[in-house]
Amino acid sequence: MTTDEKLQHFYDVSVESAKAEAAQEIENYKKALMKLLEEHKQDKIRQSQMELKAETDNAKRQINKALSVEQLNIKRRLAKKQLELRDSIISEVKNRLEEFMSTPDYPRYLCKKINEALEFADGDEMTIYISSNDASLMPTLVAQTNQQVEISSETFFGGLKAVIPSKNIIIDNTFSALVEAEKAEFTFDGGLSYE
Repeated sequence: MTTDEKLQHFYDVSVESAKAEAAQEIENYKKALMKLLEEHKQDKIRQSQMELKAETDNAKRQINKALSVEQLNIKRRLAKKQLELRDSIISEVKNRLEEFMSTPDYPRYLCKKINEALEFADGDEMTIYISSNDASLMPTLVAQTNQQVEISSETFFGGLKAVIPSKNIIIDNTFSALVEAEKAEFTFDGGLSYE
């Protein structure tokens, strides 16, 4: 083998070796880049998922907040409507009581309440008071119950009061007291439940 051939052979082997090393380096670099690309993709996917979760959670909070505000508004409107209905019903009850007070049943009702109070007093001294609006009924009440009846200095809406001093008891059978008690205890039951 001549020197030129040896040089050529050395050159060819060197070039082949350099090409093989370069190809290996390029392959390693490609693998490293692919690994970096895959890691970058995974990071971006994780980041996107976290952002999506954060936005979803935020949207849920906003929806829940809006729902809470709307529920509160609905409850307020419902309470207002219930008060309006209660007042309307109480007004209707008062109107019907006024109508009842102009019927022959009203003096009978008063006599019944006087007799119940007499039974409760069980012989103790008792004073019966009626409203000044019912003064015209006094002779009828006295005649039918054999009990003295007085006109109250307080103005009240129908019915009567009985005072038993020995027992420190006031029996309040006035329509005013009955209506106020019903108004205080009035509730709307039934229907849909939101609680």
